[in-house]
Amino acid sequence: MSHWIAISHTEHAAQRYWPRRGFHFAREQSVVPVLLAELGKVLPHYALGFIWEGETCQPVALTGLGQGNLYLGPQGQWLSGYAPAALRGYPFRLADSPNGEKVLCIEASQLTDDPAAQPLFEEAGELAKPVRDTLEFLGQCERNRQATRQAAQALADAQVIEPWPLQVARGEAQSPLQVQGLHRISETALNGLTAEAYAELRGAPMALAYAQLLATHQLSELAQRAKQQPQPGVTPEELDSLLEGDNDDLTFDFGE
Repeated sequence: MSHWIAISHTEHAAQRYWPRRGFHFAREQSVVPVLLAELGKVLPHYALGFIWEGETCQPVALTGLGQGNLYLGPQGQWLSGYAPAALRGYPFRLADSPNGEKVLCIEASQLTDDPAAQPLFEEAGELAKPVRDTLEFLGQCERNRQATRQAAQALADAQVIEPWPLQVARGEAQSPLQVQGLHRISETALNGLTAEAYAELRGAPMALAYAQLLATHQLSELAQRAKQQPQPGVTPEELDSLLEGDNDDLTFDFGE
């Protein structure tokens, strides 16, 4: 289980960290949060749904069927042309401090004194540039996450989100996989909205709603991945050839 530590110059000035190499940390994730700003990039690769985290409705990409991450290769490679932004800031994340402010944290297992690792701070006391770049990326993600939650909440308030009793076929002699806890857009409820209610959802909420509906076509790819796992005999070099796009990039076009 991950253990996150708030970074401070007082405690960590001389410490170093291991940068992310692959996505081993996401091996058990069957869903990954997604942002409004990246919908165009996730749509070609993932089925989308919603989950409830307490009272918050969160859009997610489906990366597994309750049996681990089907987008992750045995060497930690991401087996898709795009890795969601929520994964790319590792081993860093933003977390709430007791006073409600966002603080930069690092996963404890990635802290080290090994001189071969990357420094957290420069000699002048500032965060090292790679850490500053990650902090900026995480800040962009956090700002867009608030807009994403507002759009999802607007859909929930309009009562167009319903439970999704998802079953995915796995082929002959295997019972379908049943996925619990997912929600989806109800086309019936969406089409039944009054003109006034529909108008209130224009913009980000409606974009999110139609993205989820369109992305259901990716369920066939998810089912195919389930049938193909594990993939014995695939070399690291062959897996590397499957990696494209922005999987190691900390830049993102979040628009205006």
